[in-house]
Amino acid sequence: MNDSPAVLTEAAIAGLLVDTEPYLSCDECFERIDQYVDRRVTDPSHADPGMDTHLAGCGACAEEARTLEDLLRQDAEVTSTADTENGRRE
Repeated sequence: MNDSPAVLTEAAIAGLLVDTEPYLSCDECFERIDQYVDRRVTDPSHADPGMDTHLAGCGACAEEARTLEDLLRQDAEVTSTADTENGRRE
């Protein structure tokens, strides 16, 4: 048995202290995450208080959002490159 106290990082403490209003469950977040990320990619100033709050306090959902955003941005870059190589410009 280890009697030494666990050490919390500043990031862990901040995550525990995040105000969770308006409340959104992980299931609700998962239902909305595709649309949310798509909007954030096309409009970085897009705000959804429930999603923003949930993602600030839930590492698993935040990682999912980051992964989706990365994939969408990579897809947009590939599409843009293909269009340029084909002589088409948007």
